Amino acid sequence: MTSPVVRVRFAPSPTGYLHIGGARTALFNWLFARGQGGQFVLRIEDTDSERSKPELIDVIFRSLEWLGLDWDGTPVHQSERGEMYSAAIDALLATGNAYWCDCTPDAVKARAEARGGQPGYDGHCRERGLGPGEGHVVRFRVPDEGTTAFDDVIRGHVSFENANLEDFVIKRSNGTPMFHLANAVDDADQGITHVVRGEDLINVTPKVLLIREALGTPGELTFAHLPLIVNEKRQKLSKRRDDVSVGDYIDRGYLAEAMVNYLATLGWGPPDGIEIRPLAEIVELFHLEDVNSSGAFFDVKKLQHFNGEYIRDLSLPQFVGKSTRWLYDDAPWPAERFDVATFEVLAPLVQERVKLLSEVPGYVDFVFQPDPTIDEASWEKVMVKAPELAVAVLDHAAGAFADCTWDAATLEVVLFAYSDEHGVAKGKVQAPVRVAVTGRTVGPPLFESLEVLGRDETLRRIAAARARL
Repeated sequence: MTSPVVRVRFAPSPTGYLHIGGARTALFNWLFARGQGGQFVLRIEDTDSERSKPELIDVIFRSLEWLGLDWDGTPVHQSERGEMYSAAIDALLATGNAYWCDCTPDAVKARAEARGGQPGYDGHCRERGLGPGEGHVVRFRVPDEGTTAFDDVIRGHVSFENANLEDFVIKRSNGTPMFHLANAVDDADQGITHVVRGEDLINVTPKVLLIREALGTPGELTFAHLPLIVNEKRQKLSKRRDDVSVGDYIDRGYLAEAMVNYLATLGWGPPDGIEIRPLAEIVELFHLEDVNSSGAFFDVKKLQHFNGEYIRDLSLPQFVGKSTRWLYDDAPWPAERFDVATFEVLAPLVQERVKLLSEVPGYVDFVFQPDPTIDEASWEKVMVKAPELAVAVLDHAAGAFADCTWDAATLEVVLFAYSDEHGVAKGKVQAPVRVAVTGRTVGPPLFESLEVLGRDETLRRIAAARARL
């Protein structure tokens, strides 16, 4: 008998930007589908009209496209499938698997407190025979006995006692379906075979299974609940506390290839232990059974390391091209002063050092600004704490640079002649010139930078720093 084609879905809600956890869920679904020769479909859970924002749907699309996670077919919008959900709810009402309820949240809470039991709905309206009305919702009638269980690819056998499950709402008072009802209907209609999602939704699973059983849905779903992504305190990533938006990482200059590669390591690792590798290899190696059940630490420093490695793997034209946004739109210098040919000379030196594309301007801004932006901490460290040395070095540089051949090798020789003559470490001799010319103590190699900047501008800046001293 032929096995059904693997078919998975990513179902984000457009109530906020695509966050890291959602991106990892989308990636693991995509990896599984592509590795199994299956299909990856996109479903927008926008039934909550009060919280869903249409403009955020485009943000989700763009974020997935940036990550390179292509989907199969046309995205499905749950807001356009209301008739299907209504038909399912009507069927559940007709078979007695659901009923109307007019209990307010305050009434439910008051009864729970009065009986001194656990909070939750007590089935008050089960036998009242209510119908539609203002403020009425529809609740699913959970069996009083038995268990609802499933085998999770990552977590093993998971079981829920039905007696511990309250009769849950499947239709809001405004007429819209709850997402677990919509998911149960859509998964069946779209032929979904595997549900791969975060472990924070594991408690929703028995509701979906009960709805499917009550509707007589054929076939079974395979579930895989991914571990939560946590911060350095082992707390779940929070929109209020942590940087979780994919868009924020795009703005900071992360490469999509690096982000995807790093996300793949959050809860999963290749059998050979080599984490940084092409996506095609990850697709071949990825198996849901190998995903860990423990929380996955989102380590920004490790992500930056990945990003730096991917930046260094770019060709020079690719690096220049991907740096364009930060060289033009977000540049700290007047647009008319930027010259791409000049940048291309320094680009290989910058590419070796940056971990983020947003760092690129900080390595070359001294070339395109009328005057260097002085980092006061660097000035204090180099110029103020050792003024006699700074003055002597700048005077030596001004004289040596005045008529020497203007290339990096010669500039290095004539400046470090001071080191040989006075027995001063080369780093201490180089520092005053670097701060005078670039404004800071770190940056691309000094002598190549001076060669690009030119003799006249270099001497002018050395004179300006000498005057300030």
